[in-house]
Amino acid sequence: MISYLRGKPQVHANKIILEVNGVGYGVFASQKVLVQTAEKEEICLYIYTYVKEDKLELYGFLSFQEQELFELMLSVSGIGPTTALHIMDKNPEQLISAVQEANISFFKSIPRIGKKMAQKIIIELRGKLGELKELNLGPLSPKQQTVSDALSSLGWDDDSIQQALERLNLDQLSVQEAIKQALQKLS
Repeated sequence: MISYLRGKPQVHANKIILEVNGVGYGVFASQKVLVQTAEKEEICLYIYTYVKEDKLELYGFLSFQEQELFELMLSVSGIGPTTALHIMDKNPEQLISAVQEANISFFKSIPRIGKKMAQKIIIELRGKLGELKELNLGPLSPKQQTVSDALSSLGWDDDSIQQALERLNLDQLSVQEAIKQALQKLS
């Protein structure tokens, strides 16, 4: 297995051809890695070898931590190497923090990831990366649903509404007061 390559890069649209001792290795990389290596004479990449029935592909990363995070992303069912590379365009610390804080909107901002996949990533990785905040997958209470519907009809998106609802103590507020306070928090 190839773990590490050092050589002269030729950067292309979605991969790097890394020339090592006269042999060119095609290495897929995130846009972040492609941009950072475009002007360099020589680079070092940590390599993940992806083997499937009909594929043998190399994926390159600038740090060992990024390679490990990529492998963790691949361990989530439904995440393939292309989606995992899109995720790796984010800062590793932000990625870990998003899992620990159950930040669904962070993952939804990544191409090919919707709300259910974001929840799945958080659920499957929080045991491996730790958790700071519990992920709420339960249905909304009738009061929460009324406030959510009102805010939605005013044009607010689901993520903003969810964050506002989490910061309210709905048990002690009427629906009108809850809507008013939520609007203040959203503004």
